[in-house]
Order: sequence, then structure tokens, then C-alpha cells
Amino acid sequence: MSALEANRRQFVAGSLAAAGLAAMPRPGRAAGPGDKIRMGFIGVGNRGSQLMDVFRLFPEVEVAALCDVYEPFLTRDAAQVSPRWREELGERIPKLGDAFPKPPKRYKDYRKLLEDKEVDAVCIATPDHWHALQTIDAIRAGKDVYCEKPLTATLAEGRRMVQVQAASDRVVAVGLNRRGNPSYHRLAQELHAGKLGELCFGTSARISNLSPVGIGKQPPAEPPKDFDWDLWLGPRAFRPYKYNIAPYKFRWYGDFSSQVGNWGVHYLDLIRWMMQEKAPCAVSAHGTKFIDHDADIADTMTVTYEFASKRLVTFNMFEACGGPIFPYGEIEIRGTKGVVWAGEKGYKMQPSSPGQFQTWKKQMEPAEFQMEEKTLSDGSSGISTAGLVRNFLDCVKSRKEPYCPLEEGHRSTSFAHLANIAWKLGQRLEWDGEKERFTNCDKANELLTYEYRAPWKLG
Repeated sequence: MSALEANRRQFVAGSLAAAGLAAMPRPGRAAGPGDKIRMGFIGVGNRGSQLMDVFRLFPEVEVAALCDVYEPFLTRDAAQVSPRWREELGERIPKLGDAFPKPPKRYKDYRKLLEDKEVDAVCIATPDHWHALQTIDAIRAGKDVYCEKPLTATLAEGRRMVQVQAASDRVVAVGLNRRGNPSYHRLAQELHAGKLGELCFGTSARISNLSPVGIGKQPPAEPPKDFDWDLWLGPRAFRPYKYNIAPYKFRWYGDFSSQVGNWGVHYLDLIRWMMQEKAPCAVSAHGTKFIDHDADIADTMTVTYEFASKRLVTFNMFEACGGPIFPYGEIEIRGTKGVVWAGEKGYKMQPSSPGQFQTWKKQMEPAEFQMEEKTLSDGSSGISTAGLVRNFLDCVKSRKEPYCPLEEGHRSTSFAHLANIAWKLGQRLEWDGEKERFTNCDKANELLTYEYRAPWKLG
């Protein structure tokens, strides 16, 4: 082990210990020879490379196999990456040039990786429309799974994933990384103990001003050499390649992702965790496009979720304008006694002021918690991701349920799907969270899934 690698591992161990997430003795099965967890990484572009760097910080991890549909990402050869990709995407293209103590096996087709008996667990960081197929196939191949968010491209996929896991003994964790953040664990305890009184309202926003050009307008083109566009599309309908779809900008196309899915699920997962809500009973979404670009999703949107508890939650998308909306953090939760603003570094609570006819001055004391920022040495991820990965590795050995199990990941991702369907149809939709069906719109139920392109099937 190099001195640099030793320092990085020591840093992460110290960071997690300071945050209360230090690795404890882990009883259970040995995952591989020498108690190594032999990881396969499916999708090693932008986010996949970031996650691989985090996994490699933990000494029990061995990178056993890599899989990608783009040859330079697979071989980790930076010199072969498309110059146009580098010019248009910059830091979203991984640095590559990784050095591995033991050369990993390399596969273009993820199914070949899953056949590898020397792989114990997989990290899936492919585009969203691949997550369901690859997770289900990995479970059936006997692998434990860490699947990056958003969990699915459709709501029906998530329920099927939960059903397949329930029939297995596999550990599956979803990469909603704030579930690994110590500050949010502390805040959840405070809110669940009634610190803010009865919780009434939660809100969040994604703010990233892309005006005036957004992802631009580009004509169809031949894909870069050594990039398998057909395999990248997989179950989705064929369309010509465009440079502002893959490898990163697919998030602005409804067939592949959405910004409610890409960013909203982080915040909506936090709010439903803090407010202890499982599913809304109704959803409505209002939005539009101000930017003239190839994206087919709204750049400005407000989504409202109603719950049987009478609580309200909103999510806002501001990609055609900027400016903060909170005095601190990334989410706001209001209760009968006060309000909290929270982020990955900590939170701030303020008591409510008395309204009309009230005789009280305040019903709680202000409170604040600040966690020292812990950023990994490559700057790509923080304590949240490290905590979630550490927890997943512990669960692989202990066989316990991870911080963000599949059911929780599915429920939170469902919020994004409900929002996108409500926006597409332009109406308030009523939702049965147990049956996972809309009760007032048959057309909305038709959008809970889609027909896969042959030969792909959701097993």
C-alpha cells in the first residue's frame, strides 16, 4: 500500500470515528478470501468512478471487476476519451489512470460480470433506466448490491425489485447518501422525539441556473468510437445518438431520468425520513420550460405532496433562475413549536413566534448542531457517501438491514415518479400508497411502467 493510500484510509477512519460511524467488529460470513469483499463496479463513468474511489478507501474492499459500455472508462485510459466529451463535460469525465493492486477483470456486458463467481457484491452506477434490470439480475446471481440513486426509471420497477429481494437473502442498499450522514441521524432523533412539536410542513429545492443555453441544441451524430450506444440504450426505445444525451446529460430527458429524480429524491427522502411519512395520498405539479434547449423536462417546477396525516411537502425546481431560498442548508421542516433548516454540515432550529391570540413567548429553545466538514481527499464525495458505503460493507458481513434498504429507496424514488406523472398530465392525482395505484386517473396508471425494447425484460 502506498503512503498516499494509507493516509487516505487513515483520514476516512478518523472522519467516520469523529462522526460516530467508525467501523465496529463485524460478525458474520467472510465475503471472500482473507475476509475481503470482492466488488464488481457496473458503470464506471462519472458517479461510478466517484463511488469506486470511496469503496477503495476501506481496507476490506478488493476491486475484482469493472463493467462499462465505453472502452476508455473500462480500461481507465484517459488518452482515449473522446475530446468532445472532455470539452463539453469537463470534470464530469473521470480522471482515470487508476492503479489497482490486483488488476480487475473487465466486462462490457454486465451479465458476464454477474456470472463471475469471484465477485461477492456489486456497485451499480449506470444510468437510471438500467438500475432495475441490473439489480434484479445481480440479486438472482447471488450478489449483494449497492445501487446508486435514483433507484428506478419507473415506479413499477421499484416494487418488482423489492419483491425479488424479498425472495432472496441478499443485502441491497440504495445510494441516497444523506442516510449515511451523522448530522441527519441526530436530527431525526430530535424530530422524532418531538423537538419541533407536531410536524406540519417540509420543503426543499434544487437551484442551479442553467439559463440561457441549458444543455444546448445538438443534431444527431455518430457516437464516439468504442462507445456502445445500443447497449447504453438497453430497454429504452432506440433513438439516434446525440452528444447532449450521453454520457451525462441524459438527466434532462424524461426517457432516462429527471431532475426530480436526480436531485429531488435526495431531499424528498430526507423529508419523509424526518417526518416519518411513507407515501402521499395526492400529488400535483406545476412547471414550465423557460430555457430553449433539447431537454424535455421542466426547468421551473413546484410539486405539492399531500398526506393522510394532513401534512404538506413541496419540492421546487429552479434551473432557469438562481438565489438561495433558505437561510441555511438544503431542507426546511416546520412544526407547531419551531422550524429547522438542515444540510449535510448540520442544522439550525428556531422557535416560532406567537401568533394572534397566543400568550406564550416561545415553546422551545433555539438549537444548533454543526459538524466539521469531512471531505475525502479527491473532493468528489463527503462524509455522507463514506458513511453509507461503510454501512453497506458492514451489512454485507453482518447480514443486517442497511441504512437505506430497498423498500425505503423505492418509496423515496416513487415521489419523483409521482411528480413527473402529475406534471405530464397536468392534474392533481390521488394515490393509494398501499396498492401503488392512482385512484382518479387511469391514464396516470399507464405511466407507472413502460414497454421494454426487445430482448430486455423485467424478470
